[in-house]
Order: sequence, then C-alpha cells, then structure tokens
Amino acid sequence: MGIIGSTIQPFKNTAFQQGKDFFDVTEADIAGKWAVFFFYPADFTFVCPTELEDLGEQYETLQGMGVEVFGVSTDTHFSHKAWHDTSEKIGKLKFGFLGDQNHELSNKFGVLREAGLADRATFVVDPDGVIQIMEITCEGVGRNAKELVRKIKAAQYVRNNPGQVCPAKWEEGSETLAPSLDLVGKI
Repeated sequence: MGIIGSTIQPFKNTAFQQGKDFFDVTEADIAGKWAVFFFYPADFTFVCPTELEDLGEQYETLQGMGVEVFGVSTDTHFSHKAWHDTSEKIGKLKFGFLGDQNHELSNKFGVLREAGLADRATFVVDPDGVIQIMEITCEGVGRNAKELVRKIKAAQYVRNNPGQVCPAKWEEGSETLAPSLDLVGKI
C-alpha cells in the first residue's frame, strides 16, 4: 500500500463530538499534533461499538500523550450524533466522529470497500502530518486500544530519540536498540 511515511492529504469533514455538536475538521487542525484516525465500517453495528468503547477507555491516556482521536465511518455526522444519543456505550465517548458520507477520507487512506463502507483500519499521524502507523483487520476482528497506545508511545520515543528503535513488545521505559553492524545477526 505504500502509505507509511506518506503525508496526509488535505481533507475537510464534518464531525460530531460530545459538547461541541457539529464542526469541520481539516488537516490544518492536526498540524503539529499526533492524531489517530480510527476507521470502522458503520454506526449501529456489532464489533464497532466494542472497539470504540475500548478506544474511549484509552482516550484520556491518549490526550495526555498529546494525541487527538477521530472515529471515522462513511456514515454522516447526523448518524454519529443519533448513535451517540441512543447508545449507552457510544454516548460515553468524548472523541470526535468524522462523517465521511462522500467517501473522500476513506479513499485518501485507501480503506474504502466496494460496498461503500470503510475497512476496520487505524492510522497514526505524527505532528508533521506523516503516517507512522497503520493497522487494518478483517471484518470480524476487533482492535486493541492498549496495543495502539503502546505503539504510539514507541513511535513518539523513536521520533524524540533519533538513532534508537523499539524492539518487539517494547514498553515505555524498556531497553531500546541502536541499530549498527555490531547487532546484525546477534539479536
């Protein structure tokens, strides 16, 4: 797909967020910040609310890390509000939901299915607008927000510590690696 390392393309989508009602979001709104675009197939479905609730449980942690979060589906911002108003689980969520009924954002991220729904996909964008992390799963497999937090911490560490990389299962405070010829074949 070649999307890792690419710069987010210009966009403008209307969002719903608890306490803010409707507002427009563009790439300028995330400039200089870390951002998560959490695509899911549709409102009022089955796996999606479990994932969104899980993400909501990590929202304060992500905000504390300087990360803005957006749920994205090809539903309208009106549908997002209706779901928020009628679902106990979704009603607790404090991050913004972008409406993508024109499929522009789903197409730009390469996750639009032929049926007109977005794949179950996560993208992490760094403060320069560069996509650093991407995860796409099949329809029936939900994502893990704790693992997303761990990956963002690793990406932030690598950004702030040039010449260092985070090995598998790296956790904040764990040992990192400084790639060199001395390590080739010895890890």
